[in-house]
Formats: sequence, structure tokens, C-alpha cells
Amino acid sequence: MDKIEFQSLIRGEIEQAVNYHDSEFAADRIKAMSYYLGEPLGNEVDGRSQVVQTEVSDMVEMIMPQLIKVFAETDDFVRFEPRGPEDVQAAAQATEYVNFILNADNDGFQIMHDFFKDALIFKAGILKHFWLETEETVEENYTDLTDDELTALLMDDEIEVTAQEAREVGTPIEAPDGSIMPPPMAYDVTIQRTKRDGRVKIENVPPEEFLFSQRAKSLDDCRFVAHRTQMTVTELLEMGYDREVVEANAGYTEIDTLNEKQARFEDLESQAQNTTSDISEQDVLVTEAYIRTDYNNDGKSQIRRVVAIGPAYEIVENENFYMFPFSIISPILMPHRMVGRGVAELLTDLQSSKTAILRQLLDNIYLMNNARVGAVEGQVNMDDLIANRPGGIVRMRAPGMVQPITPPSVADAAFPLLSYMDNVREMRTGMSKASMGLDADALQSSTAAAVNATVSAAQAKVEMIARVFAETGVKRLMKCILKLVQEHQQGERIIRLRNQFVPMNPQMFDTEFDVSVNVGLGRGDAQKRQASYAMIAAKQEQVLTQMGLDNPLCTMGQYRATLAKMLEAGGIKSADEFFLDPDNLPPELQQKIQQKMQAAQGQENPLAEIEREKLQVERAKIEAEIALDREKMMAELQLKREMQMQEMQMKFEMRQQEMAYEAQLRGIEASTGANISTNIPRN
Repeated sequence: MDKIEFQSLIRGEIEQAVNYHDSEFAADRIKAMSYYLGEPLGNEVDGRSQVVQTEVSDMVEMIMPQLIKVFAETDDFVRFEPRGPEDVQAAAQATEYVNFILNADNDGFQIMHDFFKDALIFKAGILKHFWLETEETVEENYTDLTDDELTALLMDDEIEVTAQEAREVGTPIEAPDGSIMPPPMAYDVTIQRTKRDGRVKIENVPPEEFLFSQRAKSLDDCRFVAHRTQMTVTELLEMGYDREVVEANAGYTEIDTLNEKQARFEDLESQAQNTTSDISEQDVLVTEAYIRTDYNNDGKSQIRRVVAIGPAYEIVENENFYMFPFSIISPILMPHRMVGRGVAELLTDLQSSKTAILRQLLDNIYLMNNARVGAVEGQVNMDDLIANRPGGIVRMRAPGMVQPITPPSVADAAFPLLSYMDNVREMRTGMSKASMGLDADALQSSTAAAVNATVSAAQAKVEMIARVFAETGVKRLMKCILKLVQEHQQGERIIRLRNQFVPMNPQMFDTEFDVSVNVGLGRGDAQKRQASYAMIAAKQEQVLTQMGLDNPLCTMGQYRATLAKMLEAGGIKSADEFFLDPDNLPPELQQKIQQKMQAAQGQENPLAEIEREKLQVERAKIEAEIALDREKMMAELQLKREMQMQEMQMKFEMRQQEMAYEAQLRGIEASTGANISTNIPRN
């Protein structure tokens, strides 16, 4: 694709995205900002109440602390999970390094705060993350260097000698052969050391500066995204762009006249455009675009990074790229749309309605306190009547010549209507004074279960927003940070973690991980977690006490981890001040422990030997008693068996005798014909 064709493609995509942006989102964001700042609605009437209800601002500021609390419960925003046993160590290091980059290399709290707040007010919060190369030149002076020291210094490729002075020190040296050697030399050197470094940079992008293609469902399937901003001529020249091209496009930029930007600063300044005459400080329109296109004409689209300046979008940089360096969130997701809905969007109609009701109520109170009067013409001194002052006298020719015209009060109808509006707001957002613990009357008369149910129901909406933020923008942010350091960082970097200096080399993370978002949802409040940790610690203490250190259930390291969690739930981030880590003990302490273990193995403990002998005696006694009981039981069983056999033998013999006797009787009856057997009793 040639330059003209490609520039035409870029210009078309930018203009189409700008038109879509201006028609679909600009007006809504201007309205949201105006409502958040509590600016006049435009329907004010002179002489009437012009108060504005700040419903949008109040609700956003009620949600923000809970969102920040959810994400601030732990220093780790995400955790990389290994896909196999071989990835465990790499996943743990990636987790620590990525969270360190967000919180230490960048201002993590400020970034996430603005990220979330933009989403609540403007429907979308946008972050841009990229690799920033920095170069710093420092001047250093060295004096009295020897030849060897100077040679070692000049071997450093990062330095440039700017001044050098040599002088003789001492006297010439005579060699054994009579030759004269020159005296030693000393050198004074001035050098410039250039320090080059690279870091992941994370920036909040104002919503009006972010462009994307129409009908995009997510960043993964988006065809075109761009960051359209303005930079000074000096900033662009420091980045290495051609001076003639930059100065030719300097001056007026259309971003200065964007209604959104003017609305953002309307309460702070009355002039939006920079009118400096110094060309080095004039603004230049800069559009950094990322587009999927078949640039090489091979039938496959790829991502191209393009930097275009000026209103004609002159391309000054064009390169192949590997991702869209943006993360975007919306509080309320809309299926099949990249930008969903915001909290401010849900409340603008309520703010307008409550403002109108409150204005009417205040106007009614003003009229009641300063009611119109009726006066009989010619019977009242009008000057006295017009001069409305406390304790003033109104002269009348007869009583009753002045009658107040008191308007009816609308308070009885206005306050229930305002309460209804509050109920509608609670239904839409889930937030109320009772749920935040601010309504003492509502909570003191309720049971603990009812209070917990009220608070939990309100927190469900905030937790849903937090989960959406975590699973969309925050997860993508962390994956992109890891990808950036893998792509650009060469070699190890020493960082400080848990008061220890740990080397991090992203090139060793040669595998992909599953991302687990680590937000404080569904884990209960701090008191419940403290109770859970205390129960776990008690069980671990029981196991360690009864089963020893070499038990199959827990180690001292796991017990220490539980104690650290208890401190963290109590607001103490570092446990190193209170408990040592068994896996990272100081060398001197490790040596003492080893000496004690060797001493214990070398000499027998007399008390332990006595206890062991007692246990052996008790065991032998118990075994003898068991054997004796077994013999007694066997003897009793044998005796019982013999008695049963004798009894059965006696019964058998008696039965045989009876049968023989009966046979004799039947023989006698048969020979005599008499029935003798009927008179013989049966046993």
C-alpha cells in the first residue's frame, strides 16, 4: 500500500470516527459534566429560585469510596494463575512485577481513581499503556586518575569525555639499566554519562480524545482506535520529529474548540485557546492511530501504529504493532457495544425533576414570607407600605385597609414528591442513607439481620460495577503490562519487594498465564475476615503444638502468612515489622538455629530419656493387661463350651434310655394285648 493510499485510509477512518464520536457521545458527556458540576440548567427565571440539585455529583461521590475500598483491600489488583506445575514460580513473579509496575512505577491510586470516575460520569474510562524510553545525561568530574583508572573509565560505552587535563606527578624514574622513565601522570576528566531506561507508562485518556470505529463490540474486534490530543512543538521536536513538518502544522487545533473540552474547564477558565506567540510552545494536533489493515497486500490484516500530525493528518510515523494499547471500562455493560451506560446517565432526569420541585418549594416559601398585600386606594400611605422594614408603620385612614394575599403552601405536596424521587434513585442505583449507615432512625429500630440485608442489597449494585470493572478493563490492563515488559524489557531489573531486592526478568516468562482478578468481593467486612483468620491461626497453633513442626498439615511459613493476613485486615500492610519470615531468616539467626539443632542431636536429654522409659513401662503394662484379659476370656469360653457339650451328652443318653424303655413296653403290649403305654406318664 503506497503512502498516499494509506494516508487516505487513515484520514477516512479518523473523520468517520470523529463524526460518530461527536454525534453519539459528545452531547451526552457535556450534559453529564454539566449536571455533575451542578451548573444552571438554562431554564432559570430572573427573580425566582435558581438553586440546582446535585443528584449526579452526590451519587458518584457516594459510589467512589466503596469502589476504591474494594480495589484497595489488597496491593495485588490481579493474580496470574499458572496453567501447569512448571509455571508456578513464573506466575508468582509475574504477579508481583505487574502490580509493582502499576503501584510503584506509576501512580496506581490516582490512575485507578480517574479511571473509575470517568466511567461513572462519562460512560467510559480509558487508559493508555505504552513503553516509554527515557534518556538522561549527567555530567561527572573525576580528578587524580591514574592510567589504569582512566583506561577502565573510558571502556564504558555510556560516557563521553568532554574535557581532559593531564599533569605530571612526582619525578622521573631511573631504571636499573640506566634509562630514564617518564614520571607518573594524573588526569582530571569531565565526562557526560547518558543513562537510558525504559518503563511501562500508564495514562488516563480524556473521553473526548479517544476515537474508535463504529459498531465496535470490544477492543478485541475493533478495526480502528485512536488517541487524538495536542502537544507542543517543543515536545514533538524532543521526540525526534522533523522541525519543518512540526512547525508547519503548529497553531490552531480543533481540539481547542471541542465543546467537551470547553465544558471540562468552563468553571476554571474563560478562554480555552492557547494564544501564545512563541511557536515552540504552540500546540499541534497529534493523532496516534492503530488500525487493522492489509498493509503488505498479502491478504491478511495486521495492526499498524500510525502517528499523524496537523488537520491534514500528515503521517510522520508508521510501523507494525502487536496490540491496541488501551483499556476501557463502562459501569453498566450493554451487550454487543463497547461503550455501555454510566451512572450519571441514570440520574440526569431525576436531578432536573428534583431541581424543579425544590425551586417551586423555595419560591413558595419566599412568597409566603413576603406575601403580596391588597390596599384600598386612597386609604393607605403607599410609601409606608412599599418600605418593607421590620417594625415599620403603615398609616391607614381606617382599620382593615391593608389585607395580606397569602399563597397556599405547597410543602405538603412537595416533600412526598421529593421522597418519591429518592426512592426512584435508590431503585436505579441501590444507594441510600440507610445502606450507608447514615440514617440512624432507619437502622436503630431494625435487627442486625435487617441492617445487614439492607447494606448487602445496596452493596450488590456497587459490587456488580466493581466486578465489571475488574473483569473488563483491569484484567486487560494487567495483561497488557505483562506483554509490554515481555516485548521491550531486556535483561534483569532489580526491584524492592517486602524489604528485599528481587531480580525480575520478563524474558523468563515464556508462557501465558490465566488472569485471576483479585478484588474484594464476597469476602465479608474486616471484622469477619479477622474472625476467620483468628480461627485459622488457632487451628494451626493446635496442629503445630500437638503434631510438631514436621506435621503433614501446616508449616511455620503458613502460620506466619495467617498472622500477616490478620495484620493486613487490620490496616497494617507490612508484617515484617512484627514477624520474621521462616523462609527468609537472617543468616546469623539461621546459624544459631542450626547450632541448637546440632547440639540437641549431639547430647541426649535426660528428661526426655526418663519420659521415654515411663512410656515404655506403661506400654508394657497395658500390653500385659490386654494379654491377661484375653486369656481369661478364652478360658471362660472353653469352660462354657465344655459344660454345654456335657449337658447335650446327658440329654442324648436320657433320650436313648426313654426310647429303649418305650420299645420294651410296645413289645409287652403286643404280646399281651393290653394298652399299658397310656397309663405311663411322659417326661
